[in-house]
Amino acid sequence: MKKILLTLVAVAASLSMNAQITTPAPSPASKLEQKVGLTDVTVEYSRPSKKGREIFGNLVPFNTLWRTGANKNTTISFSDDVVISGAKVKAGTYAVFTKPGKENWEVLFYSNTENWGAPKTWDESLVVAKATVKVYALPMAVESFTITIDDLTNNGASLGILWDKTMVNVPFTVPTDVKASKSIETVMNGPSANDYYAAASYYYEADKDLKQAQEWIAKAVSMNDKAFWMSRKQSLIYAKQGDNKNAIAAAKRSLAAAKEAGNANYIKMNKDSLTEWGIEVE
Repeated sequence: MKKILLTLVAVAASLSMNAQITTPAPSPASKLEQKVGLTDVTVEYSRPSKKGREIFGNLVPFNTLWRTGANKNTTISFSDDVVISGAKVKAGTYAVFTKPGKENWEVLFYSNTENWGAPKTWDESLVVAKATVKVYALPMAVESFTITIDDLTNNGASLGILWDKTMVNVPFTVPTDVKASKSIETVMNGPSANDYYAAASYYYEADKDLKQAQEWIAKAVSMNDKAFWMSRKQSLIYAKQGDNKNAIAAAKRSLAAAKEAGNANYIKMNKDSLTEWGIEVE
């Protein structure tokens, strides 16, 4: 019996020694994934909190290199080459460092991401892009350090950095037009109705060659005249060129096909457009 008790005590002691306490991290990790045009952008960072402290100019000194967050380096990854402040940045992952100032920040993209905080020795040759951006005062304090990707367009976005009552934005551009145009050219060797439709839609939205868009959408419609969404796009392309006669004809075809398919959204959109173009519809 004594041996059994001693064994149980030993097992309990061993379990106690191996036990680990789990508590919340003071600066929890965060991962932001965003599609910008056709480019994947990923930001990984840690989020310290204000906790009543004065942040910039105090906890984070002005004009001093900052890791831009907490813990491991804040990083940003691009699936394609991008342009930041006039500098071409190759696809890959970069550490984001900043030098906060009262009126402007310097934001630096650094090719070595394996530092914990700022590098012990700064290597200027590893800076792939540098942007000087204006400081914007926020009307209320942001408690947790926050990075965003906002101002999204087909061709770019802004990397936002917010904490306390301070915000800065770093614009960057992505190669959407190059990728989309290359894709269109490749597919046009043997395109389907959907391919012609996608190409025409892109040219329409991007304000590119509308005559080319018109040619492609006409081919799409000829290959699938029951596709009310294609005839709808055709009407919009004609209208954008000021050709109301053909726009009205295409809208009427789309409306008839939408009614046959029972699609209420396209019925309404076509009726609204026809009314706008001076055609009375029931």
